[in-house]
Amino acid sequence: MSTGFFQDGPRLENTFTTNRWLKAYLRKTLPPACWAEVEEDLTRLGERCVGEYLATARRAEREKPTLVQFDPWGRRIDELRVSSAWRELQDISAREELVHLGYARRHKEFSRLHQFAKLYLFHPSSAFFTCPLAMADGAAKVLETYGNSDLHKAAFAHLTAKDPAQFWTSGQWMTEKTGGSDVSGTSTIARVNGSEVRLFGVKWFSSATTSEMALALARFEGAPEGSRGLTLFLVPMYTSPGQLNGLQVLRLKDKLGTWALPTAELQLNGALAYQVGEIGQGVKTVASMLNITRLYNSICSCGQMTRALDQLRDYSTRRMAFGAHLSDHVLHQGTFAREEMRSLAGFLLTMEMVRRLGREECGTASREDQDMLRLFTPVAKMFTARSSIQVASEVIEGFGGAGYVEDTGLPVHLRDAQVFSIWEGATNVLSLDLLRVVQKTAAMTTYAKEMDQRLKNLKTAEVQNLAKQALGRWTALARALDQWVAAEPIVQMANAREIGVQFAWNYAQVLLLSWADVEEARNQGILCAWAREMASLSPDFKLKSALEIEISKVAFAEKLTATSSKP
Repeated sequence: MSTGFFQDGPRLENTFTTNRWLKAYLRKTLPPACWAEVEEDLTRLGERCVGEYLATARRAEREKPTLVQFDPWGRRIDELRVSSAWRELQDISAREELVHLGYARRHKEFSRLHQFAKLYLFHPSSAFFTCPLAMADGAAKVLETYGNSDLHKAAFAHLTAKDPAQFWTSGQWMTEKTGGSDVSGTSTIARVNGSEVRLFGVKWFSSATTSEMALALARFEGAPEGSRGLTLFLVPMYTSPGQLNGLQVLRLKDKLGTWALPTAELQLNGALAYQVGEIGQGVKTVASMLNITRLYNSICSCGQMTRALDQLRDYSTRRMAFGAHLSDHVLHQGTFAREEMRSLAGFLLTMEMVRRLGREECGTASREDQDMLRLFTPVAKMFTARSSIQVASEVIEGFGGAGYVEDTGLPVHLRDAQVFSIWEGATNVLSLDLLRVVQKTAAMTTYAKEMDQRLKNLKTAEVQNLAKQALGRWTALARALDQWVAAEPIVQMANAREIGVQFAWNYAQVLLLSWADVEEARNQGILCAWAREMASLSPDFKLKSALEIEISKVAFAEKLTATSSKP
């Protein structure tokens, strides 16, 4: 028999004005005139992200893309059909200038901060349209750096347009059957046919397949094996309206999450392509987009974490359990605070790298900025990606059974979060990237110098007390890092993942203390409380020894054997 009770679900309000730190962070970071414009823009966006944009995204997720391979008369057409909502999200992205802002640079070196603050708010209301946006931005970066033809310049103009009628997105066709992040086995062949280049091969995983263009790696016939034989190409999706450019769509991928995003397996049967950059320098050429796409991955992870936590925070004030609201239970408070600090740490790391990216693009970056950008972009990506999965899992659990039911709209957080750790380099790949940076550059020296300077230059009393503790943790970590750098290669590799986690927590804590040091008294108290919570989450680190590595290898390789025993 029904009791007549109905539980209120979570409610969302303007995601900018209710955000716990975004407004204060930007006010501190941006010049006053820039902040005034940005605040107005983000206030408007925050309202739309809980209204019309969110409704459009939910419609796009319900109406999944489909592939029609043949027309009624048997002709091969390979038509990818997406919902009208998905097309509306592309128009919204253009009008919101979500790529344009990064290249118009009207706020100079602060333009990227404005852009990424918008992406942070928009992503959870985008049905993952931020994926084609990331690739459009990355492609624009490649073409801005290496584009030298009229066709390159025209494509760049489309990718950075704010007019929906002119705006393009881009695909990224790198993955083949032989590997994901390891492109050295790329088997796609580029054949010269008179003045044209045509591509032949299979691209195993191509997201945003309805984009107007893509960047693809291929190997000219006769080029050497391995990554050094690869060249980058711009490939138009269509040669004329409705006419695919020498492509067959073999199938759409049936994915765990990102349901609205069309991801396909493609056969290239002589696709017309246009070279970008030098022959044999494809990996180096496409690397220019990695900072962009990895930072998109990071900020979208942060946005997803924040949205999930916002929903749980509101719900916990509505749900009664054991005689009190969830929000009044100390266990719930502790769980929530721990996950929120993951989100804050990721936000600080990402926005610090975005700030330095803006300086690099405007020619105001120091060598230290460039070192930190190269060192911490993979760290921020790996940390935020893994954190988003952890946060999503805790949020789903916080809702109990309702969190596991699709029509509440909550399981999407966990389904979609998993992709962050896969795109743009899985965690172990990023760990090896971090190791290469440490081995081949002076970035570690720059990092150590900045940590020492930041901790020793803090001025206010409450922050200084926390800084003493942070300095002790940093000193212990620095000793372990010295051992790591000097260790044999197998020890370096085995510890790279945990080193990345340590880098993330320690630098995020120091960034938070630097912020607290310049805030007014009330905000400083809040930031210091957050810094204490964040410090409690930073795990103690001990370098894994060669012996421990050998034990792990045995545990991985060996199995139990059954032998007969006779009495």
